[in-house]
Amino acid sequence: MPSAPAAAVPPGTYAFVAGYGNGTVTVIDTTTRTAAATIGIGGSPRSVALTPDGTRAYVTNYSTGKVSVIDTATNAVTVTVDAGSNQEELGVTPDGSRVYVANAGSASVSVIDTATDTVSSTIPVSGSPRGLAVSPDGSRVFVTNSGSTVSVIDTATDTVSATIGVGGSGLAVAFAPDGAHAYVTSAGANSLSVIDTATNTVTAVIGVGVSPHGVMVTPDGSRAYVANYFSNSVSVIDTATHTVTDTIGVGTYPWELSLPPGGNHLYVTNSGSQNVTLIDLADHTVTSGIGLGTTVLGVTSGVARPAQADLAIDLKAKASALLPSSIAYTLTARNTGPGRTTSAEVTATLPAGTTAIGLSPGCTTTSATVVCTFTNLAKNATATGGFRVPLSLLSLGQITVKAARTTSSPTGPNPANDTSSASCTVISILLAAC
Repeated sequence: MPSAPAAAVPPGTYAFVAGYGNGTVTVIDTTTRTAAATIGIGGSPRSVALTPDGTRAYVTNYSTGKVSVIDTATNAVTVTVDAGSNQEELGVTPDGSRVYVANAGSASVSVIDTATDTVSSTIPVSGSPRGLAVSPDGSRVFVTNSGSTVSVIDTATDTVSATIGVGGSGLAVAFAPDGAHAYVTSAGANSLSVIDTATNTVTAVIGVGVSPHGVMVTPDGSRAYVANYFSNSVSVIDTATHTVTDTIGVGTYPWELSLPPGGNHLYVTNSGSQNVTLIDLADHTVTSGIGLGTTVLGVTSGVARPAQADLAIDLKAKASALLPSSIAYTLTARNTGPGRTTSAEVTATLPAGTTAIGLSPGCTTTSATVVCTFTNLAKNATATGGFRVPLSLLSLGQITVKAARTTSSPTGPNPANDTSSASCTVISILLAAC
């Protein structure tokens, strides 16, 4: 059932933490390192994943068998999706079109079509699937199973294409950024298995702490971090040498780890001490802890609702007093915010048969149109483009030139300010009034 919204939060980078003990998802502002919102889910939320565009968060639920979909603009649950039982981890494809859910109680993986938020496929796997990760290119999904195996799912066919043996009971899996290796924690063997994804073989086994659970790899692929449940620590692995280079003490019973985009602090959920530990990646010191007051398990982080930017377009015309006579047009694009406009194109449509001259840099003309390109506009910043139309090319009487935003990134949410027009009256080939 859809829920009432929690307190809305502004666009930005957040960590989403599954409150297994009290049926909530806590949204942590990674700038202030404080809880910005708490969203009621019900049941036992287990894992969270954000869509690539940051507009939705998908949450598995161990006790209800339903995946909750959160609108990050309102922090409300908009729909729940019936999937398998005893849901564990989940992952979203890079294009955001599908969500894969590990169902420990159903020995299956559910595939959710994010366009309809319905289950489009159910894939049987061996044992009780726990951990799940989608490869960086979206072509495969690795699923850890209780029977010391990893199932490899081909996302083109949504079938199991290979099964890889690993030591102990696999719990979590993470890919290197280039997708060349996958890292699997084995709780029973107190180890981390390194899988060559080209051959689907284990190439190294690294001893870590007692009962390793979550694992993540840094964006540059140089290090892997493993949460050791019974050791109350995080192991740091050099991925080039496959050796443990550091062990960091955290809270009790650490479960999962997440690194916010562009951040330098690792977020670790501690299910026993009911808090989140932050680890400084530069020197591996524990910088702070965020208390949540309930058993916390899954954590993910990302840019929720990337800040929108809206361009307001304005077109002005002025009759030139110089010979040869022309009408000078000034096109202005102003970013009303709140985010930055990285690129935009504005097109001015001229009367048929006319050609623009005297174009300013960034503007081009073809077939009675002028296209001006603007880049990198911060909030409240403006950019202008100019051109002239000779009176000798215009018919006598009133003429109108229209300007419109044709493309921009991000896309502006307010179409009302996307266009502007300017009208003038041509009196003769030497005189016009604007």
